[in-house]
Amino acid sequence: MPHHPTADAAPAPRPAPEPFGARLHRSVEARGRLCVGIDPHASLLTAWGLDDDVAGLERFTRTVVEALADRVAVLKPQSAFFERFGSRGVAVLERAVADARAAGALVLMDAKRGDIGSTMAAYADAYLSPDSPLFSDAVTVSPYLGFGSLRPAVDAARAAGCGLFALALTSNPEGASVQRAVGADGLPVAAAVLRRLAEENAGARPLGSFGAVVGATLADPGVDLEINGPLLAPGVGAQGATPADLPRVFGPAVRSVLPSVSRDVLRHGPGVGPLREAAARLVDEVRAALGTDG
Repeated sequence: MPHHPTADAAPAPRPAPEPFGARLHRSVEARGRLCVGIDPHASLLTAWGLDDDVAGLERFTRTVVEALADRVAVLKPQSAFFERFGSRGVAVLERAVADARAAGALVLMDAKRGDIGSTMAAYADAYLSPDSPLFSDAVTVSPYLGFGSLRPAVDAARAAGCGLFALALTSNPEGASVQRAVGADGLPVAAAVLRRLAEENAGARPLGSFGAVVGATLADPGVDLEINGPLLAPGVGAQGATPADLPRVFGPAVRSVLPSVSRDVLRHGPGVGPLREAAARLVDEVRAALGTDG
């Protein structure tokens, strides 16, 4: 007799999602080693001939996504520039995230969230839950309430196949007073953050999903950057760093670097063609500087 499953049979478990680190590695190999920020500064909107309002925000964002989402590895919207317009601005961000991911770009939400307990879990739900309209491939987080405070985000990211980028050594001068301070364990705070990230990435191949933010403008990081995970390197372009600086700053860990640029690409708008050309030039410059195919 044929077998008929009962009505209350448990559904088959979903396959585990592919980890962010593996997806990032594949995207960089296919599209080049570059993250482009979507940072709709008021000054950039003006430079594009747009008003500093929701309509200008939407036009700017849609143009960047149209120009780059089908060809760069990662797009990084800065949440603050959307939040400043309230719910209508967040709606523009939601659409941008969905459209960019549909076109094949990985989306790194630059939100730098950090809190404890249920509040951190709520932030994780906002950006790392597949049911959220802001669901992104990764999100930036702040570990300066203690790395353990990030546990809800770490767990949510792992479950959804997403990633985190924790602030470690940022390029702003004020960061050093905290990040280079020596903790009770005798390590600089940034080194302790990097060590915890390495622990989360242990055994991951080809790349872990838990990355660090390390400024490309640093003269000397002074810590071990080998975390078996990606190193987001802001500061290339308008902030003064060049792709040629990356091997000096990152040393042997440079193979895991994801350079991040914003204004050096965005200033070429509003034309789609010039935006694409600017991003392609930077991909080529990074490839030449690192001597890799990625």
